Formats: sequence, structure tokens, C-alpha cells
Amino acid sequence: MAQAWKCSGLRWSADGPVLVWDGGRPSALTRGKRVAFGVAAGGVRTCVGARGHACPVAAAVPGRSTGARCEECARLDRAHSVAADTIADDPRPYRVYLAWFGPGMVKVGITAEARGSARLLEQGAVCFSWLGVGPLMAARRTEELLRAALRVPDRIPYAEKRAVRAALPETAADRAREVAGLYERAVALPAWPESLVREPLRVVDHVEVFGLGGLPVAVGQVSELVAGGAVGGELVAAAGPDLHLATGGGVVVLDTRLMTGWGLVPAVPAAAGELTVPTRQFKEAAGVQDGLF
Repeated sequence: MAQAWKCSGLRWSADGPVLVWDGGRPSALTRGKRVAFGVAAGGVRTCVGARGHACPVAAAVPGRSTGARCEECARLDRAHSVAADTIADDPRPYRVYLAWFGPGMVKVGITAEARGSARLLEQGAVCFSWLGVGPLMAARRTEELLRAALRVPDRIPYAEKRAVRAALPETAADRAREVAGLYERAVALPAWPESLVREPLRVVDHVEVFGLGGLPVAVGQVSELVAGGAVGGELVAAAGPDLHLATGGGVVVLDTRLMTGWGLVPAVPAAAGELTVPTRQFKEAAGVQDGLF
């Protein structure tokens, strides 16, 4: 029986995206690489635990869950979370940013200054600009100010991000236009927190990093993994947690968050460009191994 591996998720490094396996071994994901794996036959997807601790009951979790946590572990994971707004005493400086994912899709968010642009890569931001930096609560108040005064959301669903990646404006200047316009409106607001230092407009573009230039329209996405199923294809782009894979039936998007919690095994050669897991079609064509790959 082939050795099964557990994936702990996709991470963005200075050199690009990498899949990280339990134990810390990374697998670099370069464009043109063959990505192929199977799901252990007879396996069950189990909870990945919370904050570095295993789930005490190894609870089964649904295949469609992107969090891969049982209800109790999900609650514990968010009990001390900036994203969930459950802490207010973090002394680290935070940055407020404006992120653009496609026409009409700009959001505001915050991230610890020490993380640099990692949060933007993780979300699949096509381009972004910093807005200001300061204490956590000042950053949070600025985020709320933009949501209330300018009606800027703090979340954009991944389904909407995926739908437009193959139809983005061709030039970086065109992609930056909405961020630049919103930046000017934001810094002109009179209720700007005094402790948040404004940062100059500098739009960073991720189209080349993600490989979105000339991206083929995806025909669908993997909706879940299943025991005994297989995923295979050539990596043509990666944005946020998503891999765009060229398969025999066209480009299909795999959200790597669906991989966590499963026991994964090497795929048979025939599965190199095939999918034997459930997919959802888009309405419009928008020895002992060290690891799997």
C-alpha cells in the first residue's frame, strides 16, 4: 500500500507557492509542473485540529469544507483571532490595505506589518496598495470607517474572484485604477484615526506572480475530494489557495484547502490529466517518498 501524506495547506513564499505537508516538508509549485495525486481508498477526511493541536477525537469533517475543522476546533481556532475580531491587545503594528480582485471588486483589510504582503498573496489579490500603518485598534477603526463611509466590503467570495481571473484588464495601469481612486477617497475622509500613519499610494501588481497573463478560461472547479478519487493536471496558474490545472477536459480550479484532512497518495500515471472527483461546472466558461511531488 502506498504511503499516505497529509497536506497542511498552500503557502506563499518569496519564490512562489508551495504545498506544505505535515512535518513541514514543502513542495514548490512552478507553472508547467504536473500536479497529480490520489485520495487514499477507504479513507475519511478528519479534522485538522486548532492552533497547532490535533483534534482530540479525530472528528470526521465534510469533503466540501474549506476549513477542514469540526465545530469545536473551529471555535477554538477563532477564539484568539485578529480576523475574527476577538483580540484587541496585540501590540504589533498593523497595516490597512486596499485589494483589487477584478472590475468592481475592491476590499479593505488589515494585516500584521511583520507579515508583509503574504496576506494579499494568500487571498489572491490581483493588485493592492497599503493605506496606513498603526496600532491594531486604529487599523480596525479605519477598516470600519471605509466600510461605513465608502461602502467598501472586507470580504469578497472566492467564487467571484475565480470568475474573472481570465478576463482581467491587460495593463497594470488599468488594473490599478480602482485602487488608486478609492485610495484618494479614503485618505480624504475627515474621521481618519490620528494614530494611523498614512502610507503613500503604491499599487503592487500580482498578475505575473500568479501567472494570470493569458490565463485560459476555467470550465469548472473541484467541489470536493472523495476516497479513491484522483486529481491530475498541468499547473497553469496559482492565486490565493487556488491551483488552475489544465486537464483533458479543460482548465479546472482546485482550492487546495479541500486537500487538508485527507490521506493523499501518488496518482497512477493515467491520472496525470484526469479528474475522478466531483466537480462543479461554471455556468459560463469563465522507495519511501519524501512527499507526493
